Amino acid sequence: MFSSVAHLARANPFNAPHLQLVYDGLAGPCSSPSGPPGPPRRSRNLAAAAVEEQYSCDYGSGRFFILCGLGGIISCGTTHTALVPLDLVKCRMQVDPQKYKGIFNGFSVTLKEDGVRGLAKGWAPTFIGYSMQGLCKFGFYEVFKVLYSNMLGEENTYLWRTSLYLAASASAEFFADIALAPMEAAKVRIQTQPGYANTLRDAAPKMYKEEGINAFYKGVAPLWMRQIPYTMMKFACFERTVEALYKFVVPKPRSECSKAEQLVVTFVAGYIAGVFCAIVSHPADSVVSVLNKEKGSSASQVLQRLGFKGVWKGLFARIIMIGTLTALQWFIYDSVKVYFRLPRPPPPEMPESLKKKLGLTQ
Repeated sequence: MFSSVAHLARANPFNAPHLQLVYDGLAGPCSSPSGPPGPPRRSRNLAAAAVEEQYSCDYGSGRFFILCGLGGIISCGTTHTALVPLDLVKCRMQVDPQKYKGIFNGFSVTLKEDGVRGLAKGWAPTFIGYSMQGLCKFGFYEVFKVLYSNMLGEENTYLWRTSLYLAASASAEFFADIALAPMEAAKVRIQTQPGYANTLRDAAPKMYKEEGINAFYKGVAPLWMRQIPYTMMKFACFERTVEALYKFVVPKPRSECSKAEQLVVTFVAGYIAGVFCAIVSHPADSVVSVLNKEKGSSASQVLQRLGFKGVWKGLFARIIMIGTLTALQWFIYDSVKVYFRLPRPPPPEMPESLKKKLGLTQ
C-alpha cells in the first residue's frame, strides 16, 4: 500500500511545494525553456544537493510513511504512559463516582489504598496499546491524506481541505482502534477492578479464560465512537489552527521562522485542538470505561444507565489530560520529523490556477 501511495504522491498538491521553489530559485534562468542559455547541469546539481541536504526523503515516499509511523509510536506511546496516573483516576471517577468524587479526591483515595505504586497500574497495556495506535493513527493519516488528495486534484484539495483532514483522520483511526482495543480492555480491567489483576501478564490470560477473544474486542465499537470523532477533531482542528496562527498571530511567514519557533506553534495548536477533542469524545470514553469493567453489558445499556449527566463525569480531568496529551503528541511528532529531516509542507495556499479562475490575479 505504501509503495502505491508513494507513487501517487509525486503528483500530490501537498507534495512540499516549497521544494520546487527551492529548485526554481537555484536553477535560475536555466529552469525556463525560453530563458537565456546557462549551465543547466551545474544548476541542477546544486539544486539536488540543497534538497538532499535539507530532506532525508521525498514527501509521500515509503520511507516518509514509515518514519511518520515511528513518530506516531514515540509520540502516543510515551505521552499516554506518562499520564497513566491521571488516566487511572479519571477511569475510576467514571466507573465509581460515589467513591471517587473528584480529581483531587480520586488521587487521595488511590494513594491511601494503593500507595504511590498504585498510580502506575496499567502502564504496560497503555504503552503497548497506544504505541500501536500511534503507528496507525499518524502513519495512516499521512497515507490517506496523500491518497485522497490525489483523488480530489489540486484545486479541490485546497477548497475541501478540512473535509480531506476529516476523512483521512477518520480512515486512519478506524485501523488504529483495532490495534488499540485489546490493550485498552486490559488496562481498564487493571485500573478499575481492585484485586482482578495488577499486571498485563495476569490480566490477559484471565480475561481470555473468562470471555474468550470477545473480552479484548467487545469495546472496539465504543472505541470507534470515542476515538474517531476525537481524531477527526484532533487532526482537522490542528491543521486549521496552525493555518490560522501563521496567518493572524505569528508576525512573520513560516518560512522565516526557526525550527524552534515552528515547534512552539505546533504545541499551541495541539493544545487548542486537544481541548475540543476532550469535549467531543468524553461521553463515549465514559461508556468504554464502564463497558470494559463489566461483564455482559452492551454499550447501549451502559449509556442508558449512565444518563446525560453521568457520561460527563470526569470531564475536567479529561480536558487537562487530553489537552496536554494532544499538545505533547503533536510537538513530539513534529520534532521527530525535524530530527529525521522529513518534509514538513507549509500551510496550504490557493493554487495559481484557482486564483485565475476566481479573478484574484492580475
